[in-house]
Amino acid sequence: MGWCTGGCRAQRKGARRNVPHRTRAGFSRAALHVTVRLRREVWNLRTHRCFRALRYAFERGCARFGFRLIDFSVQGNHIHFIVEAPDQLSLTREMKGLEVRMARALNRVMHRRGPVFADRYHAHLPRTPTEARHARAYVLSNWRIHAQREGRPLPRGNDLFSSAGCDAGATCSPRFWMLCVGIWRGPPSRPSDVRPIKSTPPQSDIRALI
Repeated sequence: MGWCTGGCRAQRKGARRNVPHRTRAGFSRAALHVTVRLRREVWNLRTHRCFRALRYAFERGCARFGFRLIDFSVQGNHIHFIVEAPDQLSLTREMKGLEVRMARALNRVMHRRGPVFADRYHAHLPRTPTEARHARAYVLSNWRIHAQREGRPLPRGNDLFSSAGCDAGATCSPRFWMLCVGIWRGPPSRPSDVRPIKSTPPQSDIRALI
């Protein structure tokens, strides 16, 4: 990227468009689908040493300020999360903290310094149980989606680089209505893609959430 003869800034060709900096609509006690993308020079995240570093960061940042990391899927150059947050401030604070932990862990593995993420995180707020169910299925089956796009045989079982394929130490159980109750009020998007969330709240807690 450089400067054109007229003094204007030349546009970079072929680069992914940055996430627009929009003020997100307010929400309360919500489940969200969050995506973060990494810079090109960062190593493939789907290696055991990078994944160990990320998992270490998840374990230390999965529950802070009312924020909870429920599910994740680590791909080669991006990561999908299903999270819960009581409000926008909690989401913003903890995503920044989580990104700092991930950057430090990955830089330590790569013996480097500098930025790790290509842009700010992108957060999508599902408005209905069906939309939340589809978002969660998309995250947990993301490795199959990439295999299908690339013309590779579809993998079976759970992705070992996701919350479906490792123990629950790096994630939390949900507490808000959408993931505790809402997503179960209908058939799953794809039974093979949706595993039960770590724990189901007792009936007294469910009645309190409804």
